[in-house]
Amino acid sequence: MPASQTHALAVARREPSGSRAARRLRRSGLIPGIVYGGGQDAVPFEVDDRTLKHVLAGAGAVVDLSLDGDAATPVVLKELVRHPVDGHTVHVDLLRVRLDQAIQATVPLDLVGEDASGVKEGGVLEHVTRELTVEALPGDIPDRIEHDVSEMQIGDTLTLEGLAASATVKFLDDPETLIATLSPPRLQTDEEEGIEQETELVGGDAAKDQDEGESDGGDE
Repeated sequence: MPASQTHALAVARREPSGSRAARRLRRSGLIPGIVYGGGQDAVPFEVDDRTLKHVLAGAGAVVDLSLDGDAATPVVLKELVRHPVDGHTVHVDLLRVRLDQAIQATVPLDLVGEDASGVKEGGVLEHVTRELTVEALPGDIPDRIEHDVSEMQIGDTLTLEGLAASATVKFLDDPETLIATLSPPRLQTDEEEGIEQETELVGGDAAKDQDEGESDGGDE
């Protein structure tokens, strides 16, 4: 559960505008955004699309935001809006934070060791909850949380209560939140067996009819 590292993001202020102007920005390779919070006014900005992708890919929770070359301000990503069809970034919202005050964030949950002994015995591992809500100082928000499930056996159920948080991170979800289950192998029901047998019979009859037809054709 590695701690976040800060990355710098330089942006330029922009005048508030409508959707048409925002589309023109995006066509020119710029993404409209806004930064707010921290007891200050909201400020619209524009940022290079490639720069934004690079910073967000390498950064953790905290980004050092510089507006028009001003002194950097720590911010976190509040919302990243993507186009529903092509997935391109449409708008970005950033929130000013204080590094000495805890914030809440949603963090991805990864399960490792998915070749658990129960899976090797034919069990089915289902990952139910894939994100967790945590509270920590901005610099301590992890990029992701990992939990080892290699010891799970068939019939086991994993809840949030079974995960260990670091000393600097607090889980906010219900301790009984279901994380994963390891179910017995699915057995074939009598109904499914009946359907398979019926299919085999039908297939066999069809093949028999075809053979008889070919035999009759040969006699002619």
